[in-house]
Amino acid sequence: MAGETSLALLIRSMSPHLNEGDYVFCTLDETRALQGCEAVGSFREREGLTVILAREDADRLGLAYDYVAAWITLEVHSSLAAVGLTAAFAGALAQAGVSCNVIAGYYHDHLFVARSDAERALSTLRALAASAGEA
Repeated sequence: MAGETSLALLIRSMSPHLNEGDYVFCTLDETRALQGCEAVGSFREREGLTVILAREDADRLGLAYDYVAAWITLEVHSSLAAVGLTAAFAGALAQAGVSCNVIAGYYHDHLFVARSDAERALSTLRALAASAGEA
């Protein structure tokens, strides 16, 4: 099932959802270091494997991190080929002074913002969606 590509509809229908918990980005040399923990996401870089974990899992494993994030899912089913959605929400968040790390899944975009910025990010995203609905 293909996702939505209309930018106006994507923005209007973002429906940002704050997932429970705190999340951290860690780097590993080997995946076996996860010892049964399930990563929320991962990406292999030359320097090692970046994993996104629940903070309590990283703490239990003794993994280092320096950024504690909140995880916001945009509930709209966006197409991987859609143009402009990331730019729209990233621009709005930047205007609000919110740093954002984005992961695109097959169905949804997932935003990781500093835990302390979670509510500001949600209100910014909801305002962006509301303003698109008025246009």
